[in-house]
Amino acid sequence: MALKIVTDSASDTPKWVTRRFGLHVIPTPVVIDEKDYFDGQTLMPEEFYKILSSGVNIKTYHINAHMFYNHFKPYAERGDEVIYICFSTGIAGTFNAANIAKTELLEQYPDFELTIIDSKCASLGFGLATYYALLMQEKGASKEDIIEGIRWHCEHMEMVFTVNTLEYLFKGGRLSRTSAIAGGLLDIKPIIQVNDEGALESIEKVRGRNKALKRLVELLGERGGGLSQQRIAIAHGDDARTMELVKEQITSAYGEVKFIDNYVGCAIGAHTGPGIIGVIFLNEVSPYREYFE
Repeated sequence: MALKIVTDSASDTPKWVTRRFGLHVIPTPVVIDEKDYFDGQTLMPEEFYKILSSGVNIKTYHINAHMFYNHFKPYAERGDEVIYICFSTGIAGTFNAANIAKTELLEQYPDFELTIIDSKCASLGFGLATYYALLMQEKGASKEDIIEGIRWHCEHMEMVFTVNTLEYLFKGGRLSRTSAIAGGLLDIKPIIQVNDEGALESIEKVRGRNKALKRLVELLGERGGGLSQQRIAIAHGDDARTMELVKEQITSAYGEVKFIDNYVGCAIGAHTGPGIIGVIFLNEVSPYREYFE
């Protein structure tokens, strides 16, 4: 019997993390021209953004209970214990679907121990929490401590983003046509956060891409706790050049810090478009940092 940590592809966990720890990442379904693909499995981010930029209609839907059942069943059969860190309920129905699968599995495997944690985070927000959990497990932390650590890190995770175009927010119904047109003419770039309920929320409007990026860096300083004692996550929508620019700005403003970065995957990227940049960090010094040093 082993303890396994599992997440889904909406966490945008970097490939080097999944390879190092053998992390099981359940892929988010993506629909292109009525055909199903799976984020990070049959559709890679580079290809996804090329298709998105071409104007092809892309849809996503959350991992359903049947998919979860198939992913969790092998662990139940082996008698493994599982901690699943899932996409925020404020954005998708992933948590509820996972619990339906758990109920079905417990009918067949009543001793199966599956802990499902609603991260209330998006993208590298819960990817970072997953990475911290894996480090805790590697250093010998107990299951109970790992679960408490995941919940603490998710609760104290700050996630602020800006988009390069308002088109996809309009398509997704998060912005009216009038606001999208006016915002485009005035070069308005919204600052979006994942709030305490785990939902996307526009908190500021800034004119111009450069000012929006600068504001993300400022928010890191205003909200972050112990920046040198954590990893600062940068997520990008097929814009590595801008990501590196933001890293330089952060280093210039706050000194040397450790970074972790990756693409914004299909689950978020389909609704925000190419060019999204996110800065993700803890608002307090982690009480579990002994596992990360």
